[in-house]
Amino acid sequence: MENPKVERLIIIGSGPAGLTAAIYAARGGANPLVISGRAAGGQLMLTTDVDDFPGFPEGIQGPELMQKIRKQASRFDTRFIEEDVVSVDFSQKPFVVNTESSSLKAESIIIATGASAQWLGLESEQKFIGKGVSACAVCDGFFFKGKNLIVVGGGDTAMREAQHLSKLANKVTVVHRRDSLRAQAALEELVKSKENVEFKFNTVIEEILGDQKVTGVKLKDTQTGEISQMPIDGVFVAIGHKPNTGFLKGQIDLDEKGYILVTDEIYTSVDGVFVAGDVSDHKYRQGVTAAGAGTKAALEVEDYLENLK
Repeated sequence: MENPKVERLIIIGSGPAGLTAAIYAARGGANPLVISGRAAGGQLMLTTDVDDFPGFPEGIQGPELMQKIRKQASRFDTRFIEEDVVSVDFSQKPFVVNTESSSLKAESIIIATGASAQWLGLESEQKFIGKGVSACAVCDGFFFKGKNLIVVGGGDTAMREAQHLSKLANKVTVVHRRDSLRAQAALEELVKSKENVEFKFNTVIEEILGDQKVTGVKLKDTQTGEISQMPIDGVFVAIGHKPNTGFLKGQIDLDEKGYILVTDEIYTSVDGVFVAGDVSDHKYRQGVTAAGAGTKAALEVEDYLENLK
């Protein structure tokens, strides 16, 4: 169904980046429409305790934080469509955004669809997300002070997670399915220099064990097939993230991993299309940095729309 109205601004995504952009854009008079997606709220919806978002001295649950930010955006009359975007056409102006049920037009766009952590695909893994299983050491490492932890992966992400956790945990075991790491040599040497980090190569996690929280893992040797159990307090999955950009192919410049290529943090290869958050940021991946990027994107949209007049 085509909507003949041309929106001033469509924001695609409703995590910290998209909703913060909506707050600023709405207060600036851009009357934004947020296409929130079926998995609304972004990765903070998978996080239980959030202790590092400013303004919450006692901490806050991830879903509650997202609910509060959304409520704040709604207070300034931000409108929401609870659907996924299936395709876009940035070759014409106004831009065209196709959702599951409608075709929308807009003078400007902010893409804030984030990135999804890649998981191992175990049923037990999903059961314990937020209860001992995490994909973000910076977000959750503090809760595992003095504990024994596993980091799964062999690339740069895994080494950065292990390095961060080594400062907090009693012991960190890096589990990697191959016989050597794929990380940068400097990162590898840094982690190997830590006295409380050890490596298990040619090893995969078969199952994560526990009742209310993680208490151990079942490991498999990929060469011998031998199964063993290991008591553990937490599992950090660090096998990478996948940016949610499948709907953008051919419409905007992406890097080889699918992240949106940017200049000055928020400008894309298409004039009038801006970006915010983890969909272009594969380094920091924090709620507060995403919110900051959403602020910048909204302020730039304000200037862009003003110049269009």
